[in-house]
Amino acid sequence: MRRLEGNRILVTGAASGIGQATALRLLDEGAVVVASDVAEEGLSSTRDRAEAAGTADRLTTMPMDVANEDSVIDGVRRAGQTLDGLDSLVNAAGILRAAKTHETSLELWNRIIGVNLTGTFLVVREALPALLAKSGSAIVNFSSTSASFAHPYMAAYAASKGGIQAFTHSLALEYARDGLRAVCVAPGSIKSGITDATAGYLPKDADWSLFSRLMPVLPTTEVSSGTGMADPSVVAGVVAMLLSKDGAFITGTEIRIDGGTHA
Repeated sequence: MRRLEGNRILVTGAASGIGQATALRLLDEGAVVVASDVAEEGLSSTRDRAEAAGTADRLTTMPMDVANEDSVIDGVRRAGQTLDGLDSLVNAAGILRAAKTHETSLELWNRIIGVNLTGTFLVVREALPALLAKSGSAIVNFSSTSASFAHPYMAAYAASKGGIQAFTHSLALEYARDGLRAVCVAPGSIKSGITDATAGYLPKDADWSLFSRLMPVLPTTEVSSGTGMADPSVVAGVVAMLLSKDGAFITGTEIRIDGGTHA
């Protein structure tokens, strides 16, 4: 399917995992994409995969740190210039760190909130003028199942993702009359760089029994941190739908993509 033919889309967090899979899926659907990330080496991997798929002629990679206001202001401006406007925005950039809440430093708390929640806000703020220039634009922000369901040792991460959901609801209402849609996806049990590293972030004396219910009920194809996971492409397909006309009546909500982990 090529539901996004000619659509101009900025994707953050596109150097790996779900963000990379999303950028590649949007290219497959005909979009023109600026893929941004703080990890320039990972962006090279994204370009290599696009070249292998024959879609690299519609891809521009661009380093951008969503936690740095100046970087976001410059990056979104350059993305808009490169694409000659914006039709949609996908905020997939994010980090996960884990710690016991009473051992979480203010520095760690602020780092997680700064990248995940404040970073999403900064990119949206800078992109809104371009998005509002064309009715029918869309924003897809990345929340997580941790925003609504207990994930142990991840209080700061959960708070950041819950904030993104609330932020997205406000955007959807505030700009509805301008023809802008805003939606969250809430992935869970998806293999990515974040999930691969999760075990290394957990406290050494973590109670693993607390994770026993965080398992998908559907068959999985990947393994991350010792548990079954789905490939990032399952999220990318949902994002593509949301940005297309197939998602034209979806706004101000979250779509959970977790294989029934929290069924």
